[in-house]
Amino acid sequence: MKGVVFNILEEMVISNEGMQVWNNILQSQQLEGIYTAGDSYPDSELFALVNEISAQTGVPCEKLIGHFGEFLFSQLAERFPMFVDSKSDLIAFLRSVDSVIHLEVKKLFTDPSLPRFEYEDLSDGRLLMRYHSPRRLCILAEGLIRGAASLYKTEIELEHEVCCHKGDSHCDLIVRIIE
Repeated sequence: MKGVVFNILEEMVISNEGMQVWNNILQSQQLEGIYTAGDSYPDSELFALVNEISAQTGVPCEKLIGHFGEFLFSQLAERFPMFVDSKSDLIAFLRSVDSVIHLEVKKLFTDPSLPRFEYEDLSDGRLLMRYHSPRRLCILAEGLIRGAASLYKTEIELEHEVCCHKGDSHCDLIVRIIE
């Protein structure tokens, strides 16, 4: 996982819980807590941090990861506005994640290990985003989608019945714009 993700996780914890809680989390996991944005760190380290944040704050991991996805999106949009400024609406942005944004991320960072998305326009106007990733961070992807919807001031419903955590080979994230 790229250090920028760790940096933003730290920002979220400090803004919501304070520096002392972040320091307690690092101490309990025996981590130094110094992450360079472009460097890569073991996924297991991120998962251990999330588990400890959950333990120290009482927020269930799934809820914490979803909230982090929303926070992560807002912070990435601030750091890399060119990705969101070039799209006029939420659906155009979401459709650009795999073919445009992930290609650009690969130029910025070495071996970013990104998920893969396939898209399908459903007959009732919904967008199906088929998520593939060995990391199985579909809840984070949900949070990122909600963060994007917030940025684009678009109310959505998000369905997620097909899921790798239920034994499926991928996740189907279905976005419906609420008019």
